[in-house]
Amino acid sequence: MTEGLGPILIGRLIQRLGSAENAVAASLHDLQSVEGIGSATATKAHRSLRNIKAAAELEMVRAAKLGVQMICPDDSTYPPLLREIPDPPSVLFLRGDLQPRDLNAIAIVGSRKCSYYGREQASRFGGLLASAGFTVISGGARGVDSSAHRGAIADPNGRTIAVLGCGLDVVYPPENQSLFDQIAAQGAVITEYPLGTQPLSENFPRRNRIVSGMSRGVLVIEADVRSGALITARQAGEDHNRTVMALPGRVDSPLSAGPHQLIRDGAILVSNVEEIVEALGPISQSVRDVGLFDAPSDLRSQDQQTVMTAAAADDAPALSRRQRLLLDNMEQEEIHIDTLADRTGLPSHELLSELTFLTLKGRVKRIDGQTFVRTGSAR
Repeated sequence: MTEGLGPILIGRLIQRLGSAENAVAASLHDLQSVEGIGSATATKAHRSLRNIKAAAELEMVRAAKLGVQMICPDDSTYPPLLREIPDPPSVLFLRGDLQPRDLNAIAIVGSRKCSYYGREQASRFGGLLASAGFTVISGGARGVDSSAHRGAIADPNGRTIAVLGCGLDVVYPPENQSLFDQIAAQGAVITEYPLGTQPLSENFPRRNRIVSGMSRGVLVIEADVRSGALITARQAGEDHNRTVMALPGRVDSPLSAGPHQLIRDGAILVSNVEEIVEALGPISQSVRDVGLFDAPSDLRSQDQQTVMTAAAADDAPALSRRQRLLLDNMEQEEIHIDTLADRTGLPSHELLSELTFLTLKGRVKRIDGQTFVRTGSAR
């Protein structure tokens, strides 16, 4: 809430002075000793620090009937991937809950004024990714964002996170009140803005870095060349080292110009979930190390336990029976899914689901839409 200080300067100030409490009590000289804080900014921040009503804000959060929590980078529940970006939010306001498995997240972004095709594909990919064990992250806006959220929560076990550009007590867009309630019940609604903050245009570029920062990759579905979705995608690739993917569209639609430009610039063209999984690659050791799969087993659905088992363990005993069956029937040569179906007796939808999990683990590599190869030993 301090005038003149953003996430980067706040981080430097706390690091320099040892704690947030010391930073709040800093003298003008202390403030000026921090890299990037000149005399004008120091004077403004020093005055602001003595006038802000932090206690009143905390009381508002406690009194709110929204079930709002506040978390900071030092808290164990703070998203680890977000903590690693250059300018992580100093505070997150939260409705719902964040879980370790939210590390396995995909952002879906696109135009507010999307076409029927855009809404349809956003909902489709949101649902398919949620069913495959991914958490779907988006910005809660009209159009592509809302459709992706709705697709994800259509699966009873699906998770989605909406990142807002306003306070949690401000519903924007107003027609999404019930959607945000559903998301909070089946995932989380988060923001870095205090209660009462209105959805000002300058808030949304900052919001977008959180969408990218919490995700392993970003999928763009419909956006013109000036869309904020393209800013999010470029920030994901250039600043956050995330995988950028784009869904192609009609060549005569202005809303396809953004994804097509991203593809020309090096984004990965995707048309199905298998291609997204292949683009992301196996879950890294660093993600496993922060406890992605530590949620209590009694809180997981059977499918979620399968995702966690396939992606977290290196030894065969941790694989499910169906996964071991698949690997046992895959030599280290390309095999078509129809051949696997004949050998295992498993229906195609179960095969695709299990192959997705094994690809996440790095045990299987997708060659094309229907052909796979084993990349390690079956045992």
